[in-house]
Amino acid sequence: MKPPAAVHTRGFMLVLLWLLDVLQTNTARKNDIDIYSLTVDSKVSSRFSHTVVTSRVVNRADTVQEATFQMELPRKAFITNFSMVMDGVTYPGNIKEKAAAQEQYSAAVAQGKSAGLVKATGRKTEQFQVSVSVAPSAKVTFELVYEELLRRHLGVYELLLKVQPQQPVKHLQMDIHIFEPQGISLLETESTFVTNELVDALTISQNATKAHILFKPTLSQKQKPPKLQDTVLDGSLIVRYDVNRTHSGGSIQIENGYFVHYFAPEGLSTMPKNVVFVIDKSGSMSGRKIQQTREALIKILDDLSSKDQFNLIVFSGRAAQWKPALVPASVENVNEARSFASDIQAFGGTNINDAMQMAVQLLDSSNREELLPGGSVSLIILLTDGDPTEGEINPARIQENVREAIGGRYSVFCLGFGFHVSYAFLEKLALDNGGLARRIYEDSDSALQLQDFYQEVANPLLTAVAFEYPSNAVDEVTRENFPLFFKGSEMVVAGKLRDQSPDVLSAKVSGQTHTQNITFQTESSVAQQEEEFQSPKYIFHNFMERLWAYLTIQQLLEQSVSASDAERQALETRALNLSLRYSFVTPLTSMVVTKPEGQEQSQVAEKPAEDGGWGLESQPPRQQGWTQHSPHVTIQGPGPPQASPAQPFANPLSPLPHPCPPSLLSLPQEPCTAVPAPIQAPSAILPLPGRSVEQLCVDFKHSQGPMNLLSDPDQGLEVTGQYEEKAAGFSWIKVTFKNPQLQVHVSPEHVVVTRNRRNSVYKWKETLFSVMPGLKMTMDKMGLLLLSGPDKVTIGLLSWDGPGEGLRLLLRDTDRFSSHVSGTLGQFYQEVLWGSPEASDDSKRTLRVQGNDYPATRELKVDYQVGPPGTEVSCWTVEL
Repeated sequence: MKPPAAVHTRGFMLVLLWLLDVLQTNTARKNDIDIYSLTVDSKVSSRFSHTVVTSRVVNRADTVQEATFQMELPRKAFITNFSMVMDGVTYPGNIKEKAAAQEQYSAAVAQGKSAGLVKATGRKTEQFQVSVSVAPSAKVTFELVYEELLRRHLGVYELLLKVQPQQPVKHLQMDIHIFEPQGISLLETESTFVTNELVDALTISQNATKAHILFKPTLSQKQKPPKLQDTVLDGSLIVRYDVNRTHSGGSIQIENGYFVHYFAPEGLSTMPKNVVFVIDKSGSMSGRKIQQTREALIKILDDLSSKDQFNLIVFSGRAAQWKPALVPASVENVNEARSFASDIQAFGGTNINDAMQMAVQLLDSSNREELLPGGSVSLIILLTDGDPTEGEINPARIQENVREAIGGRYSVFCLGFGFHVSYAFLEKLALDNGGLARRIYEDSDSALQLQDFYQEVANPLLTAVAFEYPSNAVDEVTRENFPLFFKGSEMVVAGKLRDQSPDVLSAKVSGQTHTQNITFQTESSVAQQEEEFQSPKYIFHNFMERLWAYLTIQQLLEQSVSASDAERQALETRALNLSLRYSFVTPLTSMVVTKPEGQEQSQVAEKPAEDGGWGLESQPPRQQGWTQHSPHVTIQGPGPPQASPAQPFANPLSPLPHPCPPSLLSLPQEPCTAVPAPIQAPSAILPLPGRSVEQLCVDFKHSQGPMNLLSDPDQGLEVTGQYEEKAAGFSWIKVTFKNPQLQVHVSPEHVVVTRNRRNSVYKWKETLFSVMPGLKMTMDKMGLLLLSGPDKVTIGLLSWDGPGEGLRLLLRDTDRFSSHVSGTLGQFYQEVLWGSPEASDDSKRTLRVQGNDYPATRELKVDYQVGPPGTEVSCWTVEL
């Protein structure tokens, strides 16, 4: 294996994201720190995950080496244990009240040492790091344990694993067990490191209530081919699942004296919404942010239901509303709002107070005039990128003004764009008014982040939801009242069973739909539930008590945001006591890492705050590198220049041919050489198996609006796209499947996969291997995305950077098209009649399709189907 370039002088790096981000060791080999075993064991019992990561390393050098253990875990997860074992001695992490560890922490900072072990990193993660000195030939075992309650988001629960060992590991294993008594209704896996060589290393099994995902490659499977020796494994594994649901009051599960009640009923209709969008257009929003806001707002407007009412308020130093009152989301009004949104320009200061007061007054006015439909839900959605600078600028006073104006009648959702805004201010503003806050990260997918947030709140199903249990049966129950329930989410209530509780635990859940008050009732046998959770070997026992403690701590911390000073103290004291009792690293506790005598003892793990975890220079990394194109050479940083395959790589020091300007050929001039136009890749290549002509090249002559490229109702398939003459290629292509319901939208920038209103964004040329019922989706390092399935035509989408670069469409297994296939390209899979070559020019002939004649010419083209650099082929070509 070719050793990678050094980025450290000593040590190795273990990176863990969700279940795992495994050991960055591009320098480990060089320093003889060898990872000989790495295991991840994750047990998910009724949505509660318990993850144990164990890494064993040895120092094969003859000098002391420093090993750095670094991991990422979800911000919602709580670390429960970390330990190191050296020379048979265990050095545990001790969890203490934050104040008790502060003196030790401050002393280390004063000495200039990096005492903090945890900092915020990615959008949903925080990073934990520990360093230790390792003697020659000595071994160290690192063990990390953390726990999290998986929350349902747009219809699924999600586990994410990322592996980056960058060296062969003798024993590498990821073992995930999922147990859901309600039954598993959906199971999908997605990976960015599983290649053809590693497919057999990933095994997935499932029955009614259990799922097992095992990744256990052999050493030979982990070794890449010689030409790909820079890394061994590098990427992520995602497991998504959902459970069976009914129209009843949900599922009550009981284990070891504790219960959890999951509530997400099916079959409810979406309630009408009254939505006021409050959009910051201050000067700091200029450029990319306001452009992405306009783009997202236009898409969100398109998603409004015809039963909804809405209005727009834009603000900088002053606030202005689009219409004097709420208007129905009719086609005419939505189109007019789209035009308004597309013209929003950024300038001026930030007056949040006046804008929010205007939004409340809009809803109040409609309410007084009885224009709000009965059973509707009123929402205010605020998007801002900065703190208030004009009008009322005191954050506490703004929060108080909004809370008093709303009076509990409407819900507020706050979106903070970037890192110049106080997230704590927006979080309290939202929580005070029955909503939630979300940060929108400045990146190429910011518009999609905004759309995804809207999808979370787009379908309210219930309001005023209340859980009731017999007072003689339960104790210390978590939150029991919720203002709103949205489609795709889930409400969770947990508590203790009393010593003399009944044999059957019953529950009543009440709420309001848009037409009526509704009550759900459910019950659960205590003995039967206890037995169900005792037997399976893959369940970590007493998990439900820890789930209850986890949920209680989170809710106490959330309540403290909106509490008075006196109430906050009581809430935090209770949360602290639970954190210490159950050994959770929370915002109120710290973990002091102990080490062998003589090594630095001042490392403390604390949970970072949302606002404090990032410096501006610490924002999520963007993709680095640069690309420059010419007709003959493609130079891509940071790697060396590479010749474009369709043209020879010219010696940069040799004289280049001097092209002849056509208009000057008759005039005296210095000698010149005619330069032929480079051979280009066609817009599409259509394989025609079993025909007299085995493949057909198609070029588009002019820019064409959205086109129906392929449509086959029997296949449940539709492919549309837009061709841009200036770009000499497609500006976008969209593939829609009916089974499974999925949409893939590709642009030159990225790939967006939409399933159940949930968007996933991928960069081109990132390895992808995704398996879902009825469909497999793969992408390789060449940028070829393949969508295939049993009895399906395989659709390929390619980010082609060869001659005639741009998006390309590929088709395989075309014999599976039905007789009902149609479309600009699909028509060529109906009966095609080829005329004889012309007598004067055998490179020309005519083909007839469905009564239409198309001239065809035999031309040299670059076949992109085999990937870069492509091959020259002689192809019958038609222009459309």
